[in-house]
Amino acid sequence: MFRRSLWSAHLAVVALGCGSGLVSAAVLRGEVVALSDGDTVTVLDAGRTTHKIRLAGIDAPEKRQPFGERARQNLSALVFRKQVTVEWSTQDRYGRIVGKVMVQGEDAGLAQIRSGLAWHYKAYQRQQAAPDRAIYADAEVVARQARRGLWSEAAPVAPWDYRRERRESGSTSTGVGGF
Repeated sequence: MFRRSLWSAHLAVVALGCGSGLVSAAVLRGEVVALSDGDTVTVLDAGRTTHKIRLAGIDAPEKRQPFGERARQNLSALVFRKQVTVEWSTQDRYGRIVGKVMVQGEDAGLAQIRSGLAWHYKAYQRQQAAPDRAIYADAEVVARQARRGLWSEAAPVAPWDYRRERRESGSTSTGVGGF
């Protein structure tokens, strides 16, 4: 049922350049109706189906980390109750669509990085188109140098390290993150 709804009349298939070859990608359009955190939103399409979207190429601080709530608030200001276009070609292990979220011509993931409220998620950068990979990496360097957002901390802990530490310590309240 989930797969069927993804391929409804509200999705268009396009070809996107990705690295050296072309990858078939779907485009989902809809309104952002909820946010889980600084890198995950819920989109309601025209067919009234909701889709959980993990922003591709970024990892924002977890809710309980420094800047976690600020990252969520910033993403909310960018996309909540707005029409977005999601370019995607994969889902993560939690069934979320992993995609590039565009709102009014702006890349929401890139905006999170530029604000210093997300890392460029290098472990999954090969899933990005080469131009996006370079832009995201450069944006993180600039945010770090400007000590914006989480980069104002002396030693910010990356969300993937935070989740790993929580798993290893036996804590169960890490939230769902990663890919």
